[in-house]
Amino acid sequence: MGTTIEFYDFYVYATAAISVFPLLFFHSKTSTGALLASLATFGVAFVARPVGSVVFGHFGDRVGRKATLVASLLTMGVATVIIGMLPTYAQIGVWAPAMLAIMRFCQGMGLGGEWSGASLLAGENAREGKRGFDSMWPQLGAPIGFLLANGFFLFLTVSMNYDSTSATTNHTFLVWGWRLPFLFSAVIVALGLYVRFKLQETPAFEISKSRGQVVKSPVATAFRTSWRQIIQGTFLMLATYTLFYLMTTWILSYAIGKTSAGFLGIGYRKFLIVQLITICAFAVTIPLSGWLGDKVGRKLFLTTTTAAIMVFGLTFAFFLDPARVGTGDSADIARIVVFMLIGMALMGLTFGIQSALLPELFPTNVRYTGSAIAYNVASILGAAVAPFIATWLATTYGPGWVGIYLLAMGALTLIACLTIPETRNRDLVTIGEASDAEVAGSAAEREPEMAGSH
Repeated sequence: MGTTIEFYDFYVYATAAISVFPLLFFHSKTSTGALLASLATFGVAFVARPVGSVVFGHFGDRVGRKATLVASLLTMGVATVIIGMLPTYAQIGVWAPAMLAIMRFCQGMGLGGEWSGASLLAGENAREGKRGFDSMWPQLGAPIGFLLANGFFLFLTVSMNYDSTSATTNHTFLVWGWRLPFLFSAVIVALGLYVRFKLQETPAFEISKSRGQVVKSPVATAFRTSWRQIIQGTFLMLATYTLFYLMTTWILSYAIGKTSAGFLGIGYRKFLIVQLITICAFAVTIPLSGWLGDKVGRKLFLTTTTAAIMVFGLTFAFFLDPARVGTGDSADIARIVVFMLIGMALMGLTFGIQSALLPELFPTNVRYTGSAIAYNVASILGAAVAPFIATWLATTYGPGWVGIYLLAMGALTLIACLTIPETRNRDLVTIGEASDAEVAGSAAEREPEMAGSH
């Protein structure tokens, strides 16, 4: 529930960053310049996510998973609703993109603490031998949130008869219609909070707390004792992030962009339908990923999937070159659908197992912090810059070079896969228990609290 809401908020912004914000919030002499400026603010959230991982990770490892998950959901939800009420560039000038960037930063903060907490909640309650499958449930929040966000935008564009290739800024959709998905976040956040207040703390955290293993500074301890795992986890997620934001954000800008700039010029509404159909391949392969990760092991499965992603990178020119696929109404939609189905299926396979694998790399007392930092630093290296770099590569050298970029990121992930141990049989309660010095420091810190309570 929670990750669906968080990803809904995140994707609402991603969709608007392509189809709405370049027109309403950024002033530029060219449409490509406005798009790149909008994608730059899109990337602000990924800079904020490691900050959120540090803040929420600290409290998640010290206070508990439940309270931290409530706070992360509120942070994301409030920021999203405020975006839906912001004035545009025509109304307040440069303050409009500035305020948009600040709210985007807050969105990133919230999501930075969300993923690890949800993954730990699932993984630390998982059945024996089925942690890969049980941990994949939070991952399903990504495709479901995407379906909700883009489905909402599709409904609005159809009901308001909005055509991105010809509409002007005084169209009803651009005047106020685009705000509705952001404002709707208030309703679903309230639902998410209702669910989260009913959660129980995870057994692994309760046991760690009862043993006195809660450390004073989870961030410092994570970097001191688990720095290798942080680096490994970061690069394990690199190909995943790059692939996903190429298949969702960049491909949208490339597909609906004007043919004069080297894009395909497909109608926004038509391509939204393509995305909504093909995202189902993402949703279907996430459970398959969790199941296979339990059957064959995390390391072998992720290594094989990453190699497949690298091969997929070599197909971009075949599937997306305007000379082959065509442009505008003559574009070969079937070819694009096949491309999207392959990419989304690979995305589900690489994404589904990560919610089990990354937490398994870390001990309980720094698991929230360590996995969150690795996950969100990867978001800067893989996701924040991916749409921007891909847009530049596509307009300068053609879409084939975007695939080469994906191949390079996949190679780095492949190296990380080869350096990690197999983790599927690890006990999340006992692995990497705190050292005597860390426990002693934690106990000393609690003495004043205990004295006050007596």
